[in-house]
Amino acid sequence: MDRMLAERIFAASGRKKPSLVLKHARMVNVFTSELEDGDIAIEGGYIVGIGFYEGETEVDLCCQVVCPGLIDGHIHLESSMLSPEEFAKTVIPHGTSAVITDPHEIANVAGAEGIRFMMERSRNLDLDVYFMLPSCVPAAKLDESGAVLTADDLAPFYQEKYVLGLAELMDSHGTIQADPDILKKIVSAEKHGRIIDGHGPLLCGRQLNAYITAGVGSDHECSCMEEAVEKIKRGQWVMIREGTAARNLKALLPLFEEPYFHRCMLVTDDRHPGELSRLGHMDYIIRMAIRLGADPVRAVIMASYQAARYFRLSETGAIAPGYQANLIVISDLKEFTVSKVYRKGILVAEDGRLVQSKEAGTNAHRQIPDKVGNSFRLKEIVPEDFIMKEEGDTIRVLCLTPGELTTKERLVPWTEKLRADPEALAAMDIVKMAVLERHKNTGHTGLGFLGGYGLKRGAVATSIAHDSHNLIIAGTNDRDMALAGNTVRKNQGGIAVVADGVVLSELALPIGGLMSPESAIWVDERLERLKIHAQQLGIGTGIDPFMTLAFASLPVIPMLRLNTCGLIDVQRQEVVKTIFFSTSKNTYNQ
Repeated sequence: MDRMLAERIFAASGRKKPSLVLKHARMVNVFTSELEDGDIAIEGGYIVGIGFYEGETEVDLCCQVVCPGLIDGHIHLESSMLSPEEFAKTVIPHGTSAVITDPHEIANVAGAEGIRFMMERSRNLDLDVYFMLPSCVPAAKLDESGAVLTADDLAPFYQEKYVLGLAELMDSHGTIQADPDILKKIVSAEKHGRIIDGHGPLLCGRQLNAYITAGVGSDHECSCMEEAVEKIKRGQWVMIREGTAARNLKALLPLFEEPYFHRCMLVTDDRHPGELSRLGHMDYIIRMAIRLGADPVRAVIMASYQAARYFRLSETGAIAPGYQANLIVISDLKEFTVSKVYRKGILVAEDGRLVQSKEAGTNAHRQIPDKVGNSFRLKEIVPEDFIMKEEGDTIRVLCLTPGELTTKERLVPWTEKLRADPEALAAMDIVKMAVLERHKNTGHTGLGFLGGYGLKRGAVATSIAHDSHNLIIAGTNDRDMALAGNTVRKNQGGIAVVADGVVLSELALPIGGLMSPESAIWVDERLERLKIHAQQLGIGTGIDPFMTLAFASLPVIPMLRLNTCGLIDVQRQEVVKTIFFSTSKNTYNQ
C-alpha cells in the first residue's frame, strides 16, 4: 500500500510519467462550480494531478467535458426488476459510478438473508453499490411482511465496508412518538458512526423538529418548494427525486439556485428497466433539469459531489488529486450525452456500450437462497375471496394522484346500482382492489376501492407491493382478479394483466417476487407488452400501471393505503372502514 501511494506521489510531482493522462479536457470543478481546462493525470486508479502532464498512455479528449462519475443517492435496486449484475450493466454506460441502495424490498420478503443476497450479488462489479440498512421491516406496525428486522438483526451489518448507515425512517409517525424499537435502531446507527436517512412526506413544524431531533439527516419525499425549503432550513439534505412513479424535479427546480443547491442531491428512488436502458439513469435527470432551465454545472454537482459529501465518500465525486478516477466524458454539457466512462482510470463503457464487464464472483454467488427464490406461499385464489361483506351507504375510495405517490380520499354513495354493476363503478373510474398476504399463507386479505387508476376492463396483479410485497390486485370483476393473482402466484411473483378470462401478458419475477435473472432487454420487452395491454384496458399514460399501483399499499405515505390489515388512514395510523354508514349526505365528495 505504501508503495502504491508513493507511485501516485511520484506521478503527481513529475518524477515519473502517470500511467494514463486524459489530455485537453474541460473539467467540471465541483468546488468552484466552474469549468477548468487542463490534463487529468491518473495513476493506480486515482487522479494525481490537474494541469499539464505527459503520460505513458495519453488520450486526447479534444476539449470534451469531463465530469465526476454520477452517484444515485437513494435507490432501491429491486425496483429496477433486475438483478444487481444486470442493473450495473444497464446504468454504467450512462455514467453511473455508484449507487446508495436501501434493500428494504428484499428485506421485507426474506429478512437478513435477503440483504446478504443483495450484498453478495453486488460485489466485484464495475459499479460501487453502497448500502443503507432497512430501518422499517415491516414499514409500519399496520403492515404484514415476510420478515421482521430488529436493531440486533441489523447491528452485524455495520461491520461491512459498504454499509453507510440506516435507511429511510419510513415510520415517521413512530419516530415522532419515540417508539422504543425505532429508537434502538437510531442509537445503534449513531453508535457505529453512521448516518440516518429520512422519509417524512408533508412533515412540518414541530413534527418535523421532532423527526430531525431523532437524528434524521435527509428526505426524498418533498413534492413542493415550501416543504423542501423548511427541511433545508432545519438542517436536512433534500434528495430531489425523479423516478418512475414519483416525479418531483419540475416542482423542485428552484432548489438548483442559491442558497439551496448546496444541500440538495439528485436521486431516482425507483426506476423501471426500460427507462434505465432507453432514457438513462442519473444522466437523464441532469438532461431534464438542464432543459427545464437548471445550470448544467450545478446539475452535475448535485448528481455527484453532493451525494458523496452527504454519505461521507471522501474519495469520490470530484475531479481532483486524491480522488478515484471515476470519470465520464461528454461532448456537450447541455446535451449531456455520455461518450466514455472510466472506472478507476480504466475505460469500462464507450458510446453507450460496455467495453468490459466483471461477473459477480463465483457460481455460488449466483445461487438463489430458498427464502429469496421460493418466497410465494399462498393458496390458490378464487373469485369468492373478493366478496366485500361490509354494510353501509357510503364507500371510501383510495384515489391515486398522477405523477405523485400521495393519495386522496373520495367518498361515494354506495347505491344498489353500484353494488350490482361493476361496470357502473368503472364508469366512475373506481375499481375493486385487494391485497393478499403471500409470505406465510395467513389468509389475511384487505379489500377496498381504487380511484384514478383508469382501468375499464379486466384486472392487473403484481407482487411488487411496497414495502411488504404482498400480492396486490386491481380489477373490474372478481373472476379476472382471481386469474391475474393466480398467474403471479404460479410464477413465484411478477406482474400479470388479464381480461375476459384470458391472460394477455405476464412477467415472471422469481427473485423474491421482485426481480428477474434475465437481461434488462428481456425484462423491458415483457414490461412494455404489459403496459400496452394495461393501456388497452383503459389505464392512461399519466399513471404508471404497475409502479403506481405498487405504492397503493404502503402505509407511510398520506393519505389512504390498503394492505392486508385493511384500509389505512396514514396520518392517524388507524384502520378505517371502506364501506360505512354516513351520518350526513353532505360528506359525499363525488
